[in-house]
Amino acid sequence: MSVEETIAKASARSRESGIEYAVIASNTGETVEKALGKFSKIIWVSHHFGYIKPGQFGYTQESKERLTQKGVVLLTTAHALSGAERGLSSKFSGYGPVEVIAQALRMFGQGTKVCVEVATMALDAGLIPYGEKIIALGGTGRGADTVLVLTPANASRILDTKIHEVVCKPSL
Repeated sequence: MSVEETIAKASARSRESGIEYAVIASNTGETVEKALGKFSKIIWVSHHFGYIKPGQFGYTQESKERLTQKGVVLLTTAHALSGAERGLSSKFSGYGPVEVIAQALRMFGQGTKVCVEVATMALDAGLIPYGEKIIALGGTGRGADTVLVLTPANASRILDTKIHEVVCKPSL
């Protein structure tokens, strides 16, 4: 399924259910650009600063300015399902409970993990309302291929997250 088809499914589901917020994972902003005008409110969640290359963002300043001027809210922060824990597990050749959660979500596909993660990050940043259903778009590599309807919980209560519906995801 193409990014455009994924966005169309998410947009239709958002309209049908009256869901106001779309949380979209995008490193460069390309997926967000394609989603403009299709959702009431868009929260763009990018990789954290230095994820791709130390000392750099994955998006350009021009993309950031263009999209934020169109009402998109950008969140760039540590990943909720890895962050500091991945740094420790890499250093000490082990794993932690948050990485187990991430791996369990990946059983449904990488995009499922990403959707839960970016929704949690947006809630933790106060960019989406607590206790409300949202639409989350995530993917595997580049572009969005997965859409979930979920009510995220804060990272400190991650297991209270409710996935209400899988709108689409790639077959594994």
